[in-house]
Amino acid sequence: MRLLLLAAFFVLPTLVVRANNSTLKKTNVMEQYKDDSLAIIKTLNDYFKGIYEGDTVLLGSTFQPGILLFGDIKGQPYYKTLAEYLDGVKNRQSPRDSGKPFKGEIQSVEIINSIAVAKVRVKMYQFDYQELLSFHKIDNRWLIVNKMITDVSE
Repeated sequence: MRLLLLAAFFVLPTLVVRANNSTLKKTNVMEQYKDDSLAIIKTLNDYFKGIYEGDTVLLGSTFQPGILLFGDIKGQPYYKTLAEYLDGVKNRQSPRDSGKPFKGEIQSVEIINSIAVAKVRVKMYQFDYQELLSFHKIDNRWLIVNKMITDVSE
């Protein structure tokens, strides 16, 4: 009995320390997930604001240079480089200046380590875009590394 109590005296603190370390790791992971989620949401808010205002500097800051944009608009294939996309934004009237309604909505964000995917919806002019934006955490910043877009207007 004495041996059992002595063993419990030495083993029990080890189990408690392991449990605390496990809890600490889970807490750190949850905190990191929260921080990453907030950072991605900030990037998306800058993305929406850049589109709305036609601010190509702000909009461009949300992308990793060299990304490609793919999809279809009104049933037609859509492919652009980042430079082509930003040039189009620069040379059109912004939704803000048009006075027409604009809505950018985050539908979901999924994060796995240093990658993430956001599903967003952008309503502007006569378009209702569904977009899938791929993110990568580069130099501690969440940047869009791929944009896929389709127009679901009826």
